Amino acid sequence: MAMQTFTHLYDNYSEAQHTVEALEAAGVPHSDISIVGNNADNSHTGSLTTAVVPGEGETDGAPTRAGTGASTGTLVGGGVGLLTGLGLLAIPGVGPVVAAGWLIATLSGAGIGAAGGGLLGSLVHAGVPEEHAHTYAEGVRRGGTLVSARADESRASTVEAVLAGRSTIAVNPAARRTAYVSDGWEKFDDTAPHYTADQVVADRAVRGRVS
Repeated sequence: MAMQTFTHLYDNYSEAQHTVEALEAAGVPHSDISIVGNNADNSHTGSLTTAVVPGEGETDGAPTRAGTGASTGTLVGGGVGLLTGLGLLAIPGVGPVVAAGWLIATLSGAGIGAAGGGLLGSLVHAGVPEEHAHTYAEGVRRGGTLVSARADESRASTVEAVLAGRSTIAVNPAARRTAYVSDGWEKFDDTAPHYTADQVVADRAVRGRVS
């Protein structure tokens, strides 16, 4: 059966965590859920249970805490519950993130530390409308957290019901895109410098969010 992808962006990392937990409590396998949260300010490093060296060298000051023998399995559905498999990697244009789940495999391609596929391309490939995908990727770049769930016809209504119950705390992608455009933004650019810790903190303050 064809898989559908459902995606929410959250300004507040803890709300994203609660959404993951709600999906799992509703019976959605953690292998069908992903979370990608900006970690430029190292605010989520304490949540890590495993880590991956994201390519060669440092991630502009983000801790790498190299996990010997770490593989795709450590970030894609390993352990009991998705959040027990959180790892650290760097995404072009986004910077350091904490992440776990199926989206990471498509984002990283053959090597999980390389993140060669890019967040935008992975979202579009998964079926997210391109306009929303640009907004979601930019939202993570600026400090947000993305939760994506995939489901076939037998589980789609369950995922929809869980996310609908949390829609008031999720970012409205159309409204957020309008806000970004009003500031001169056009689209997500994975060749642009990622936000620094200070920029992430400042953007969170503007949007009235906390980690």
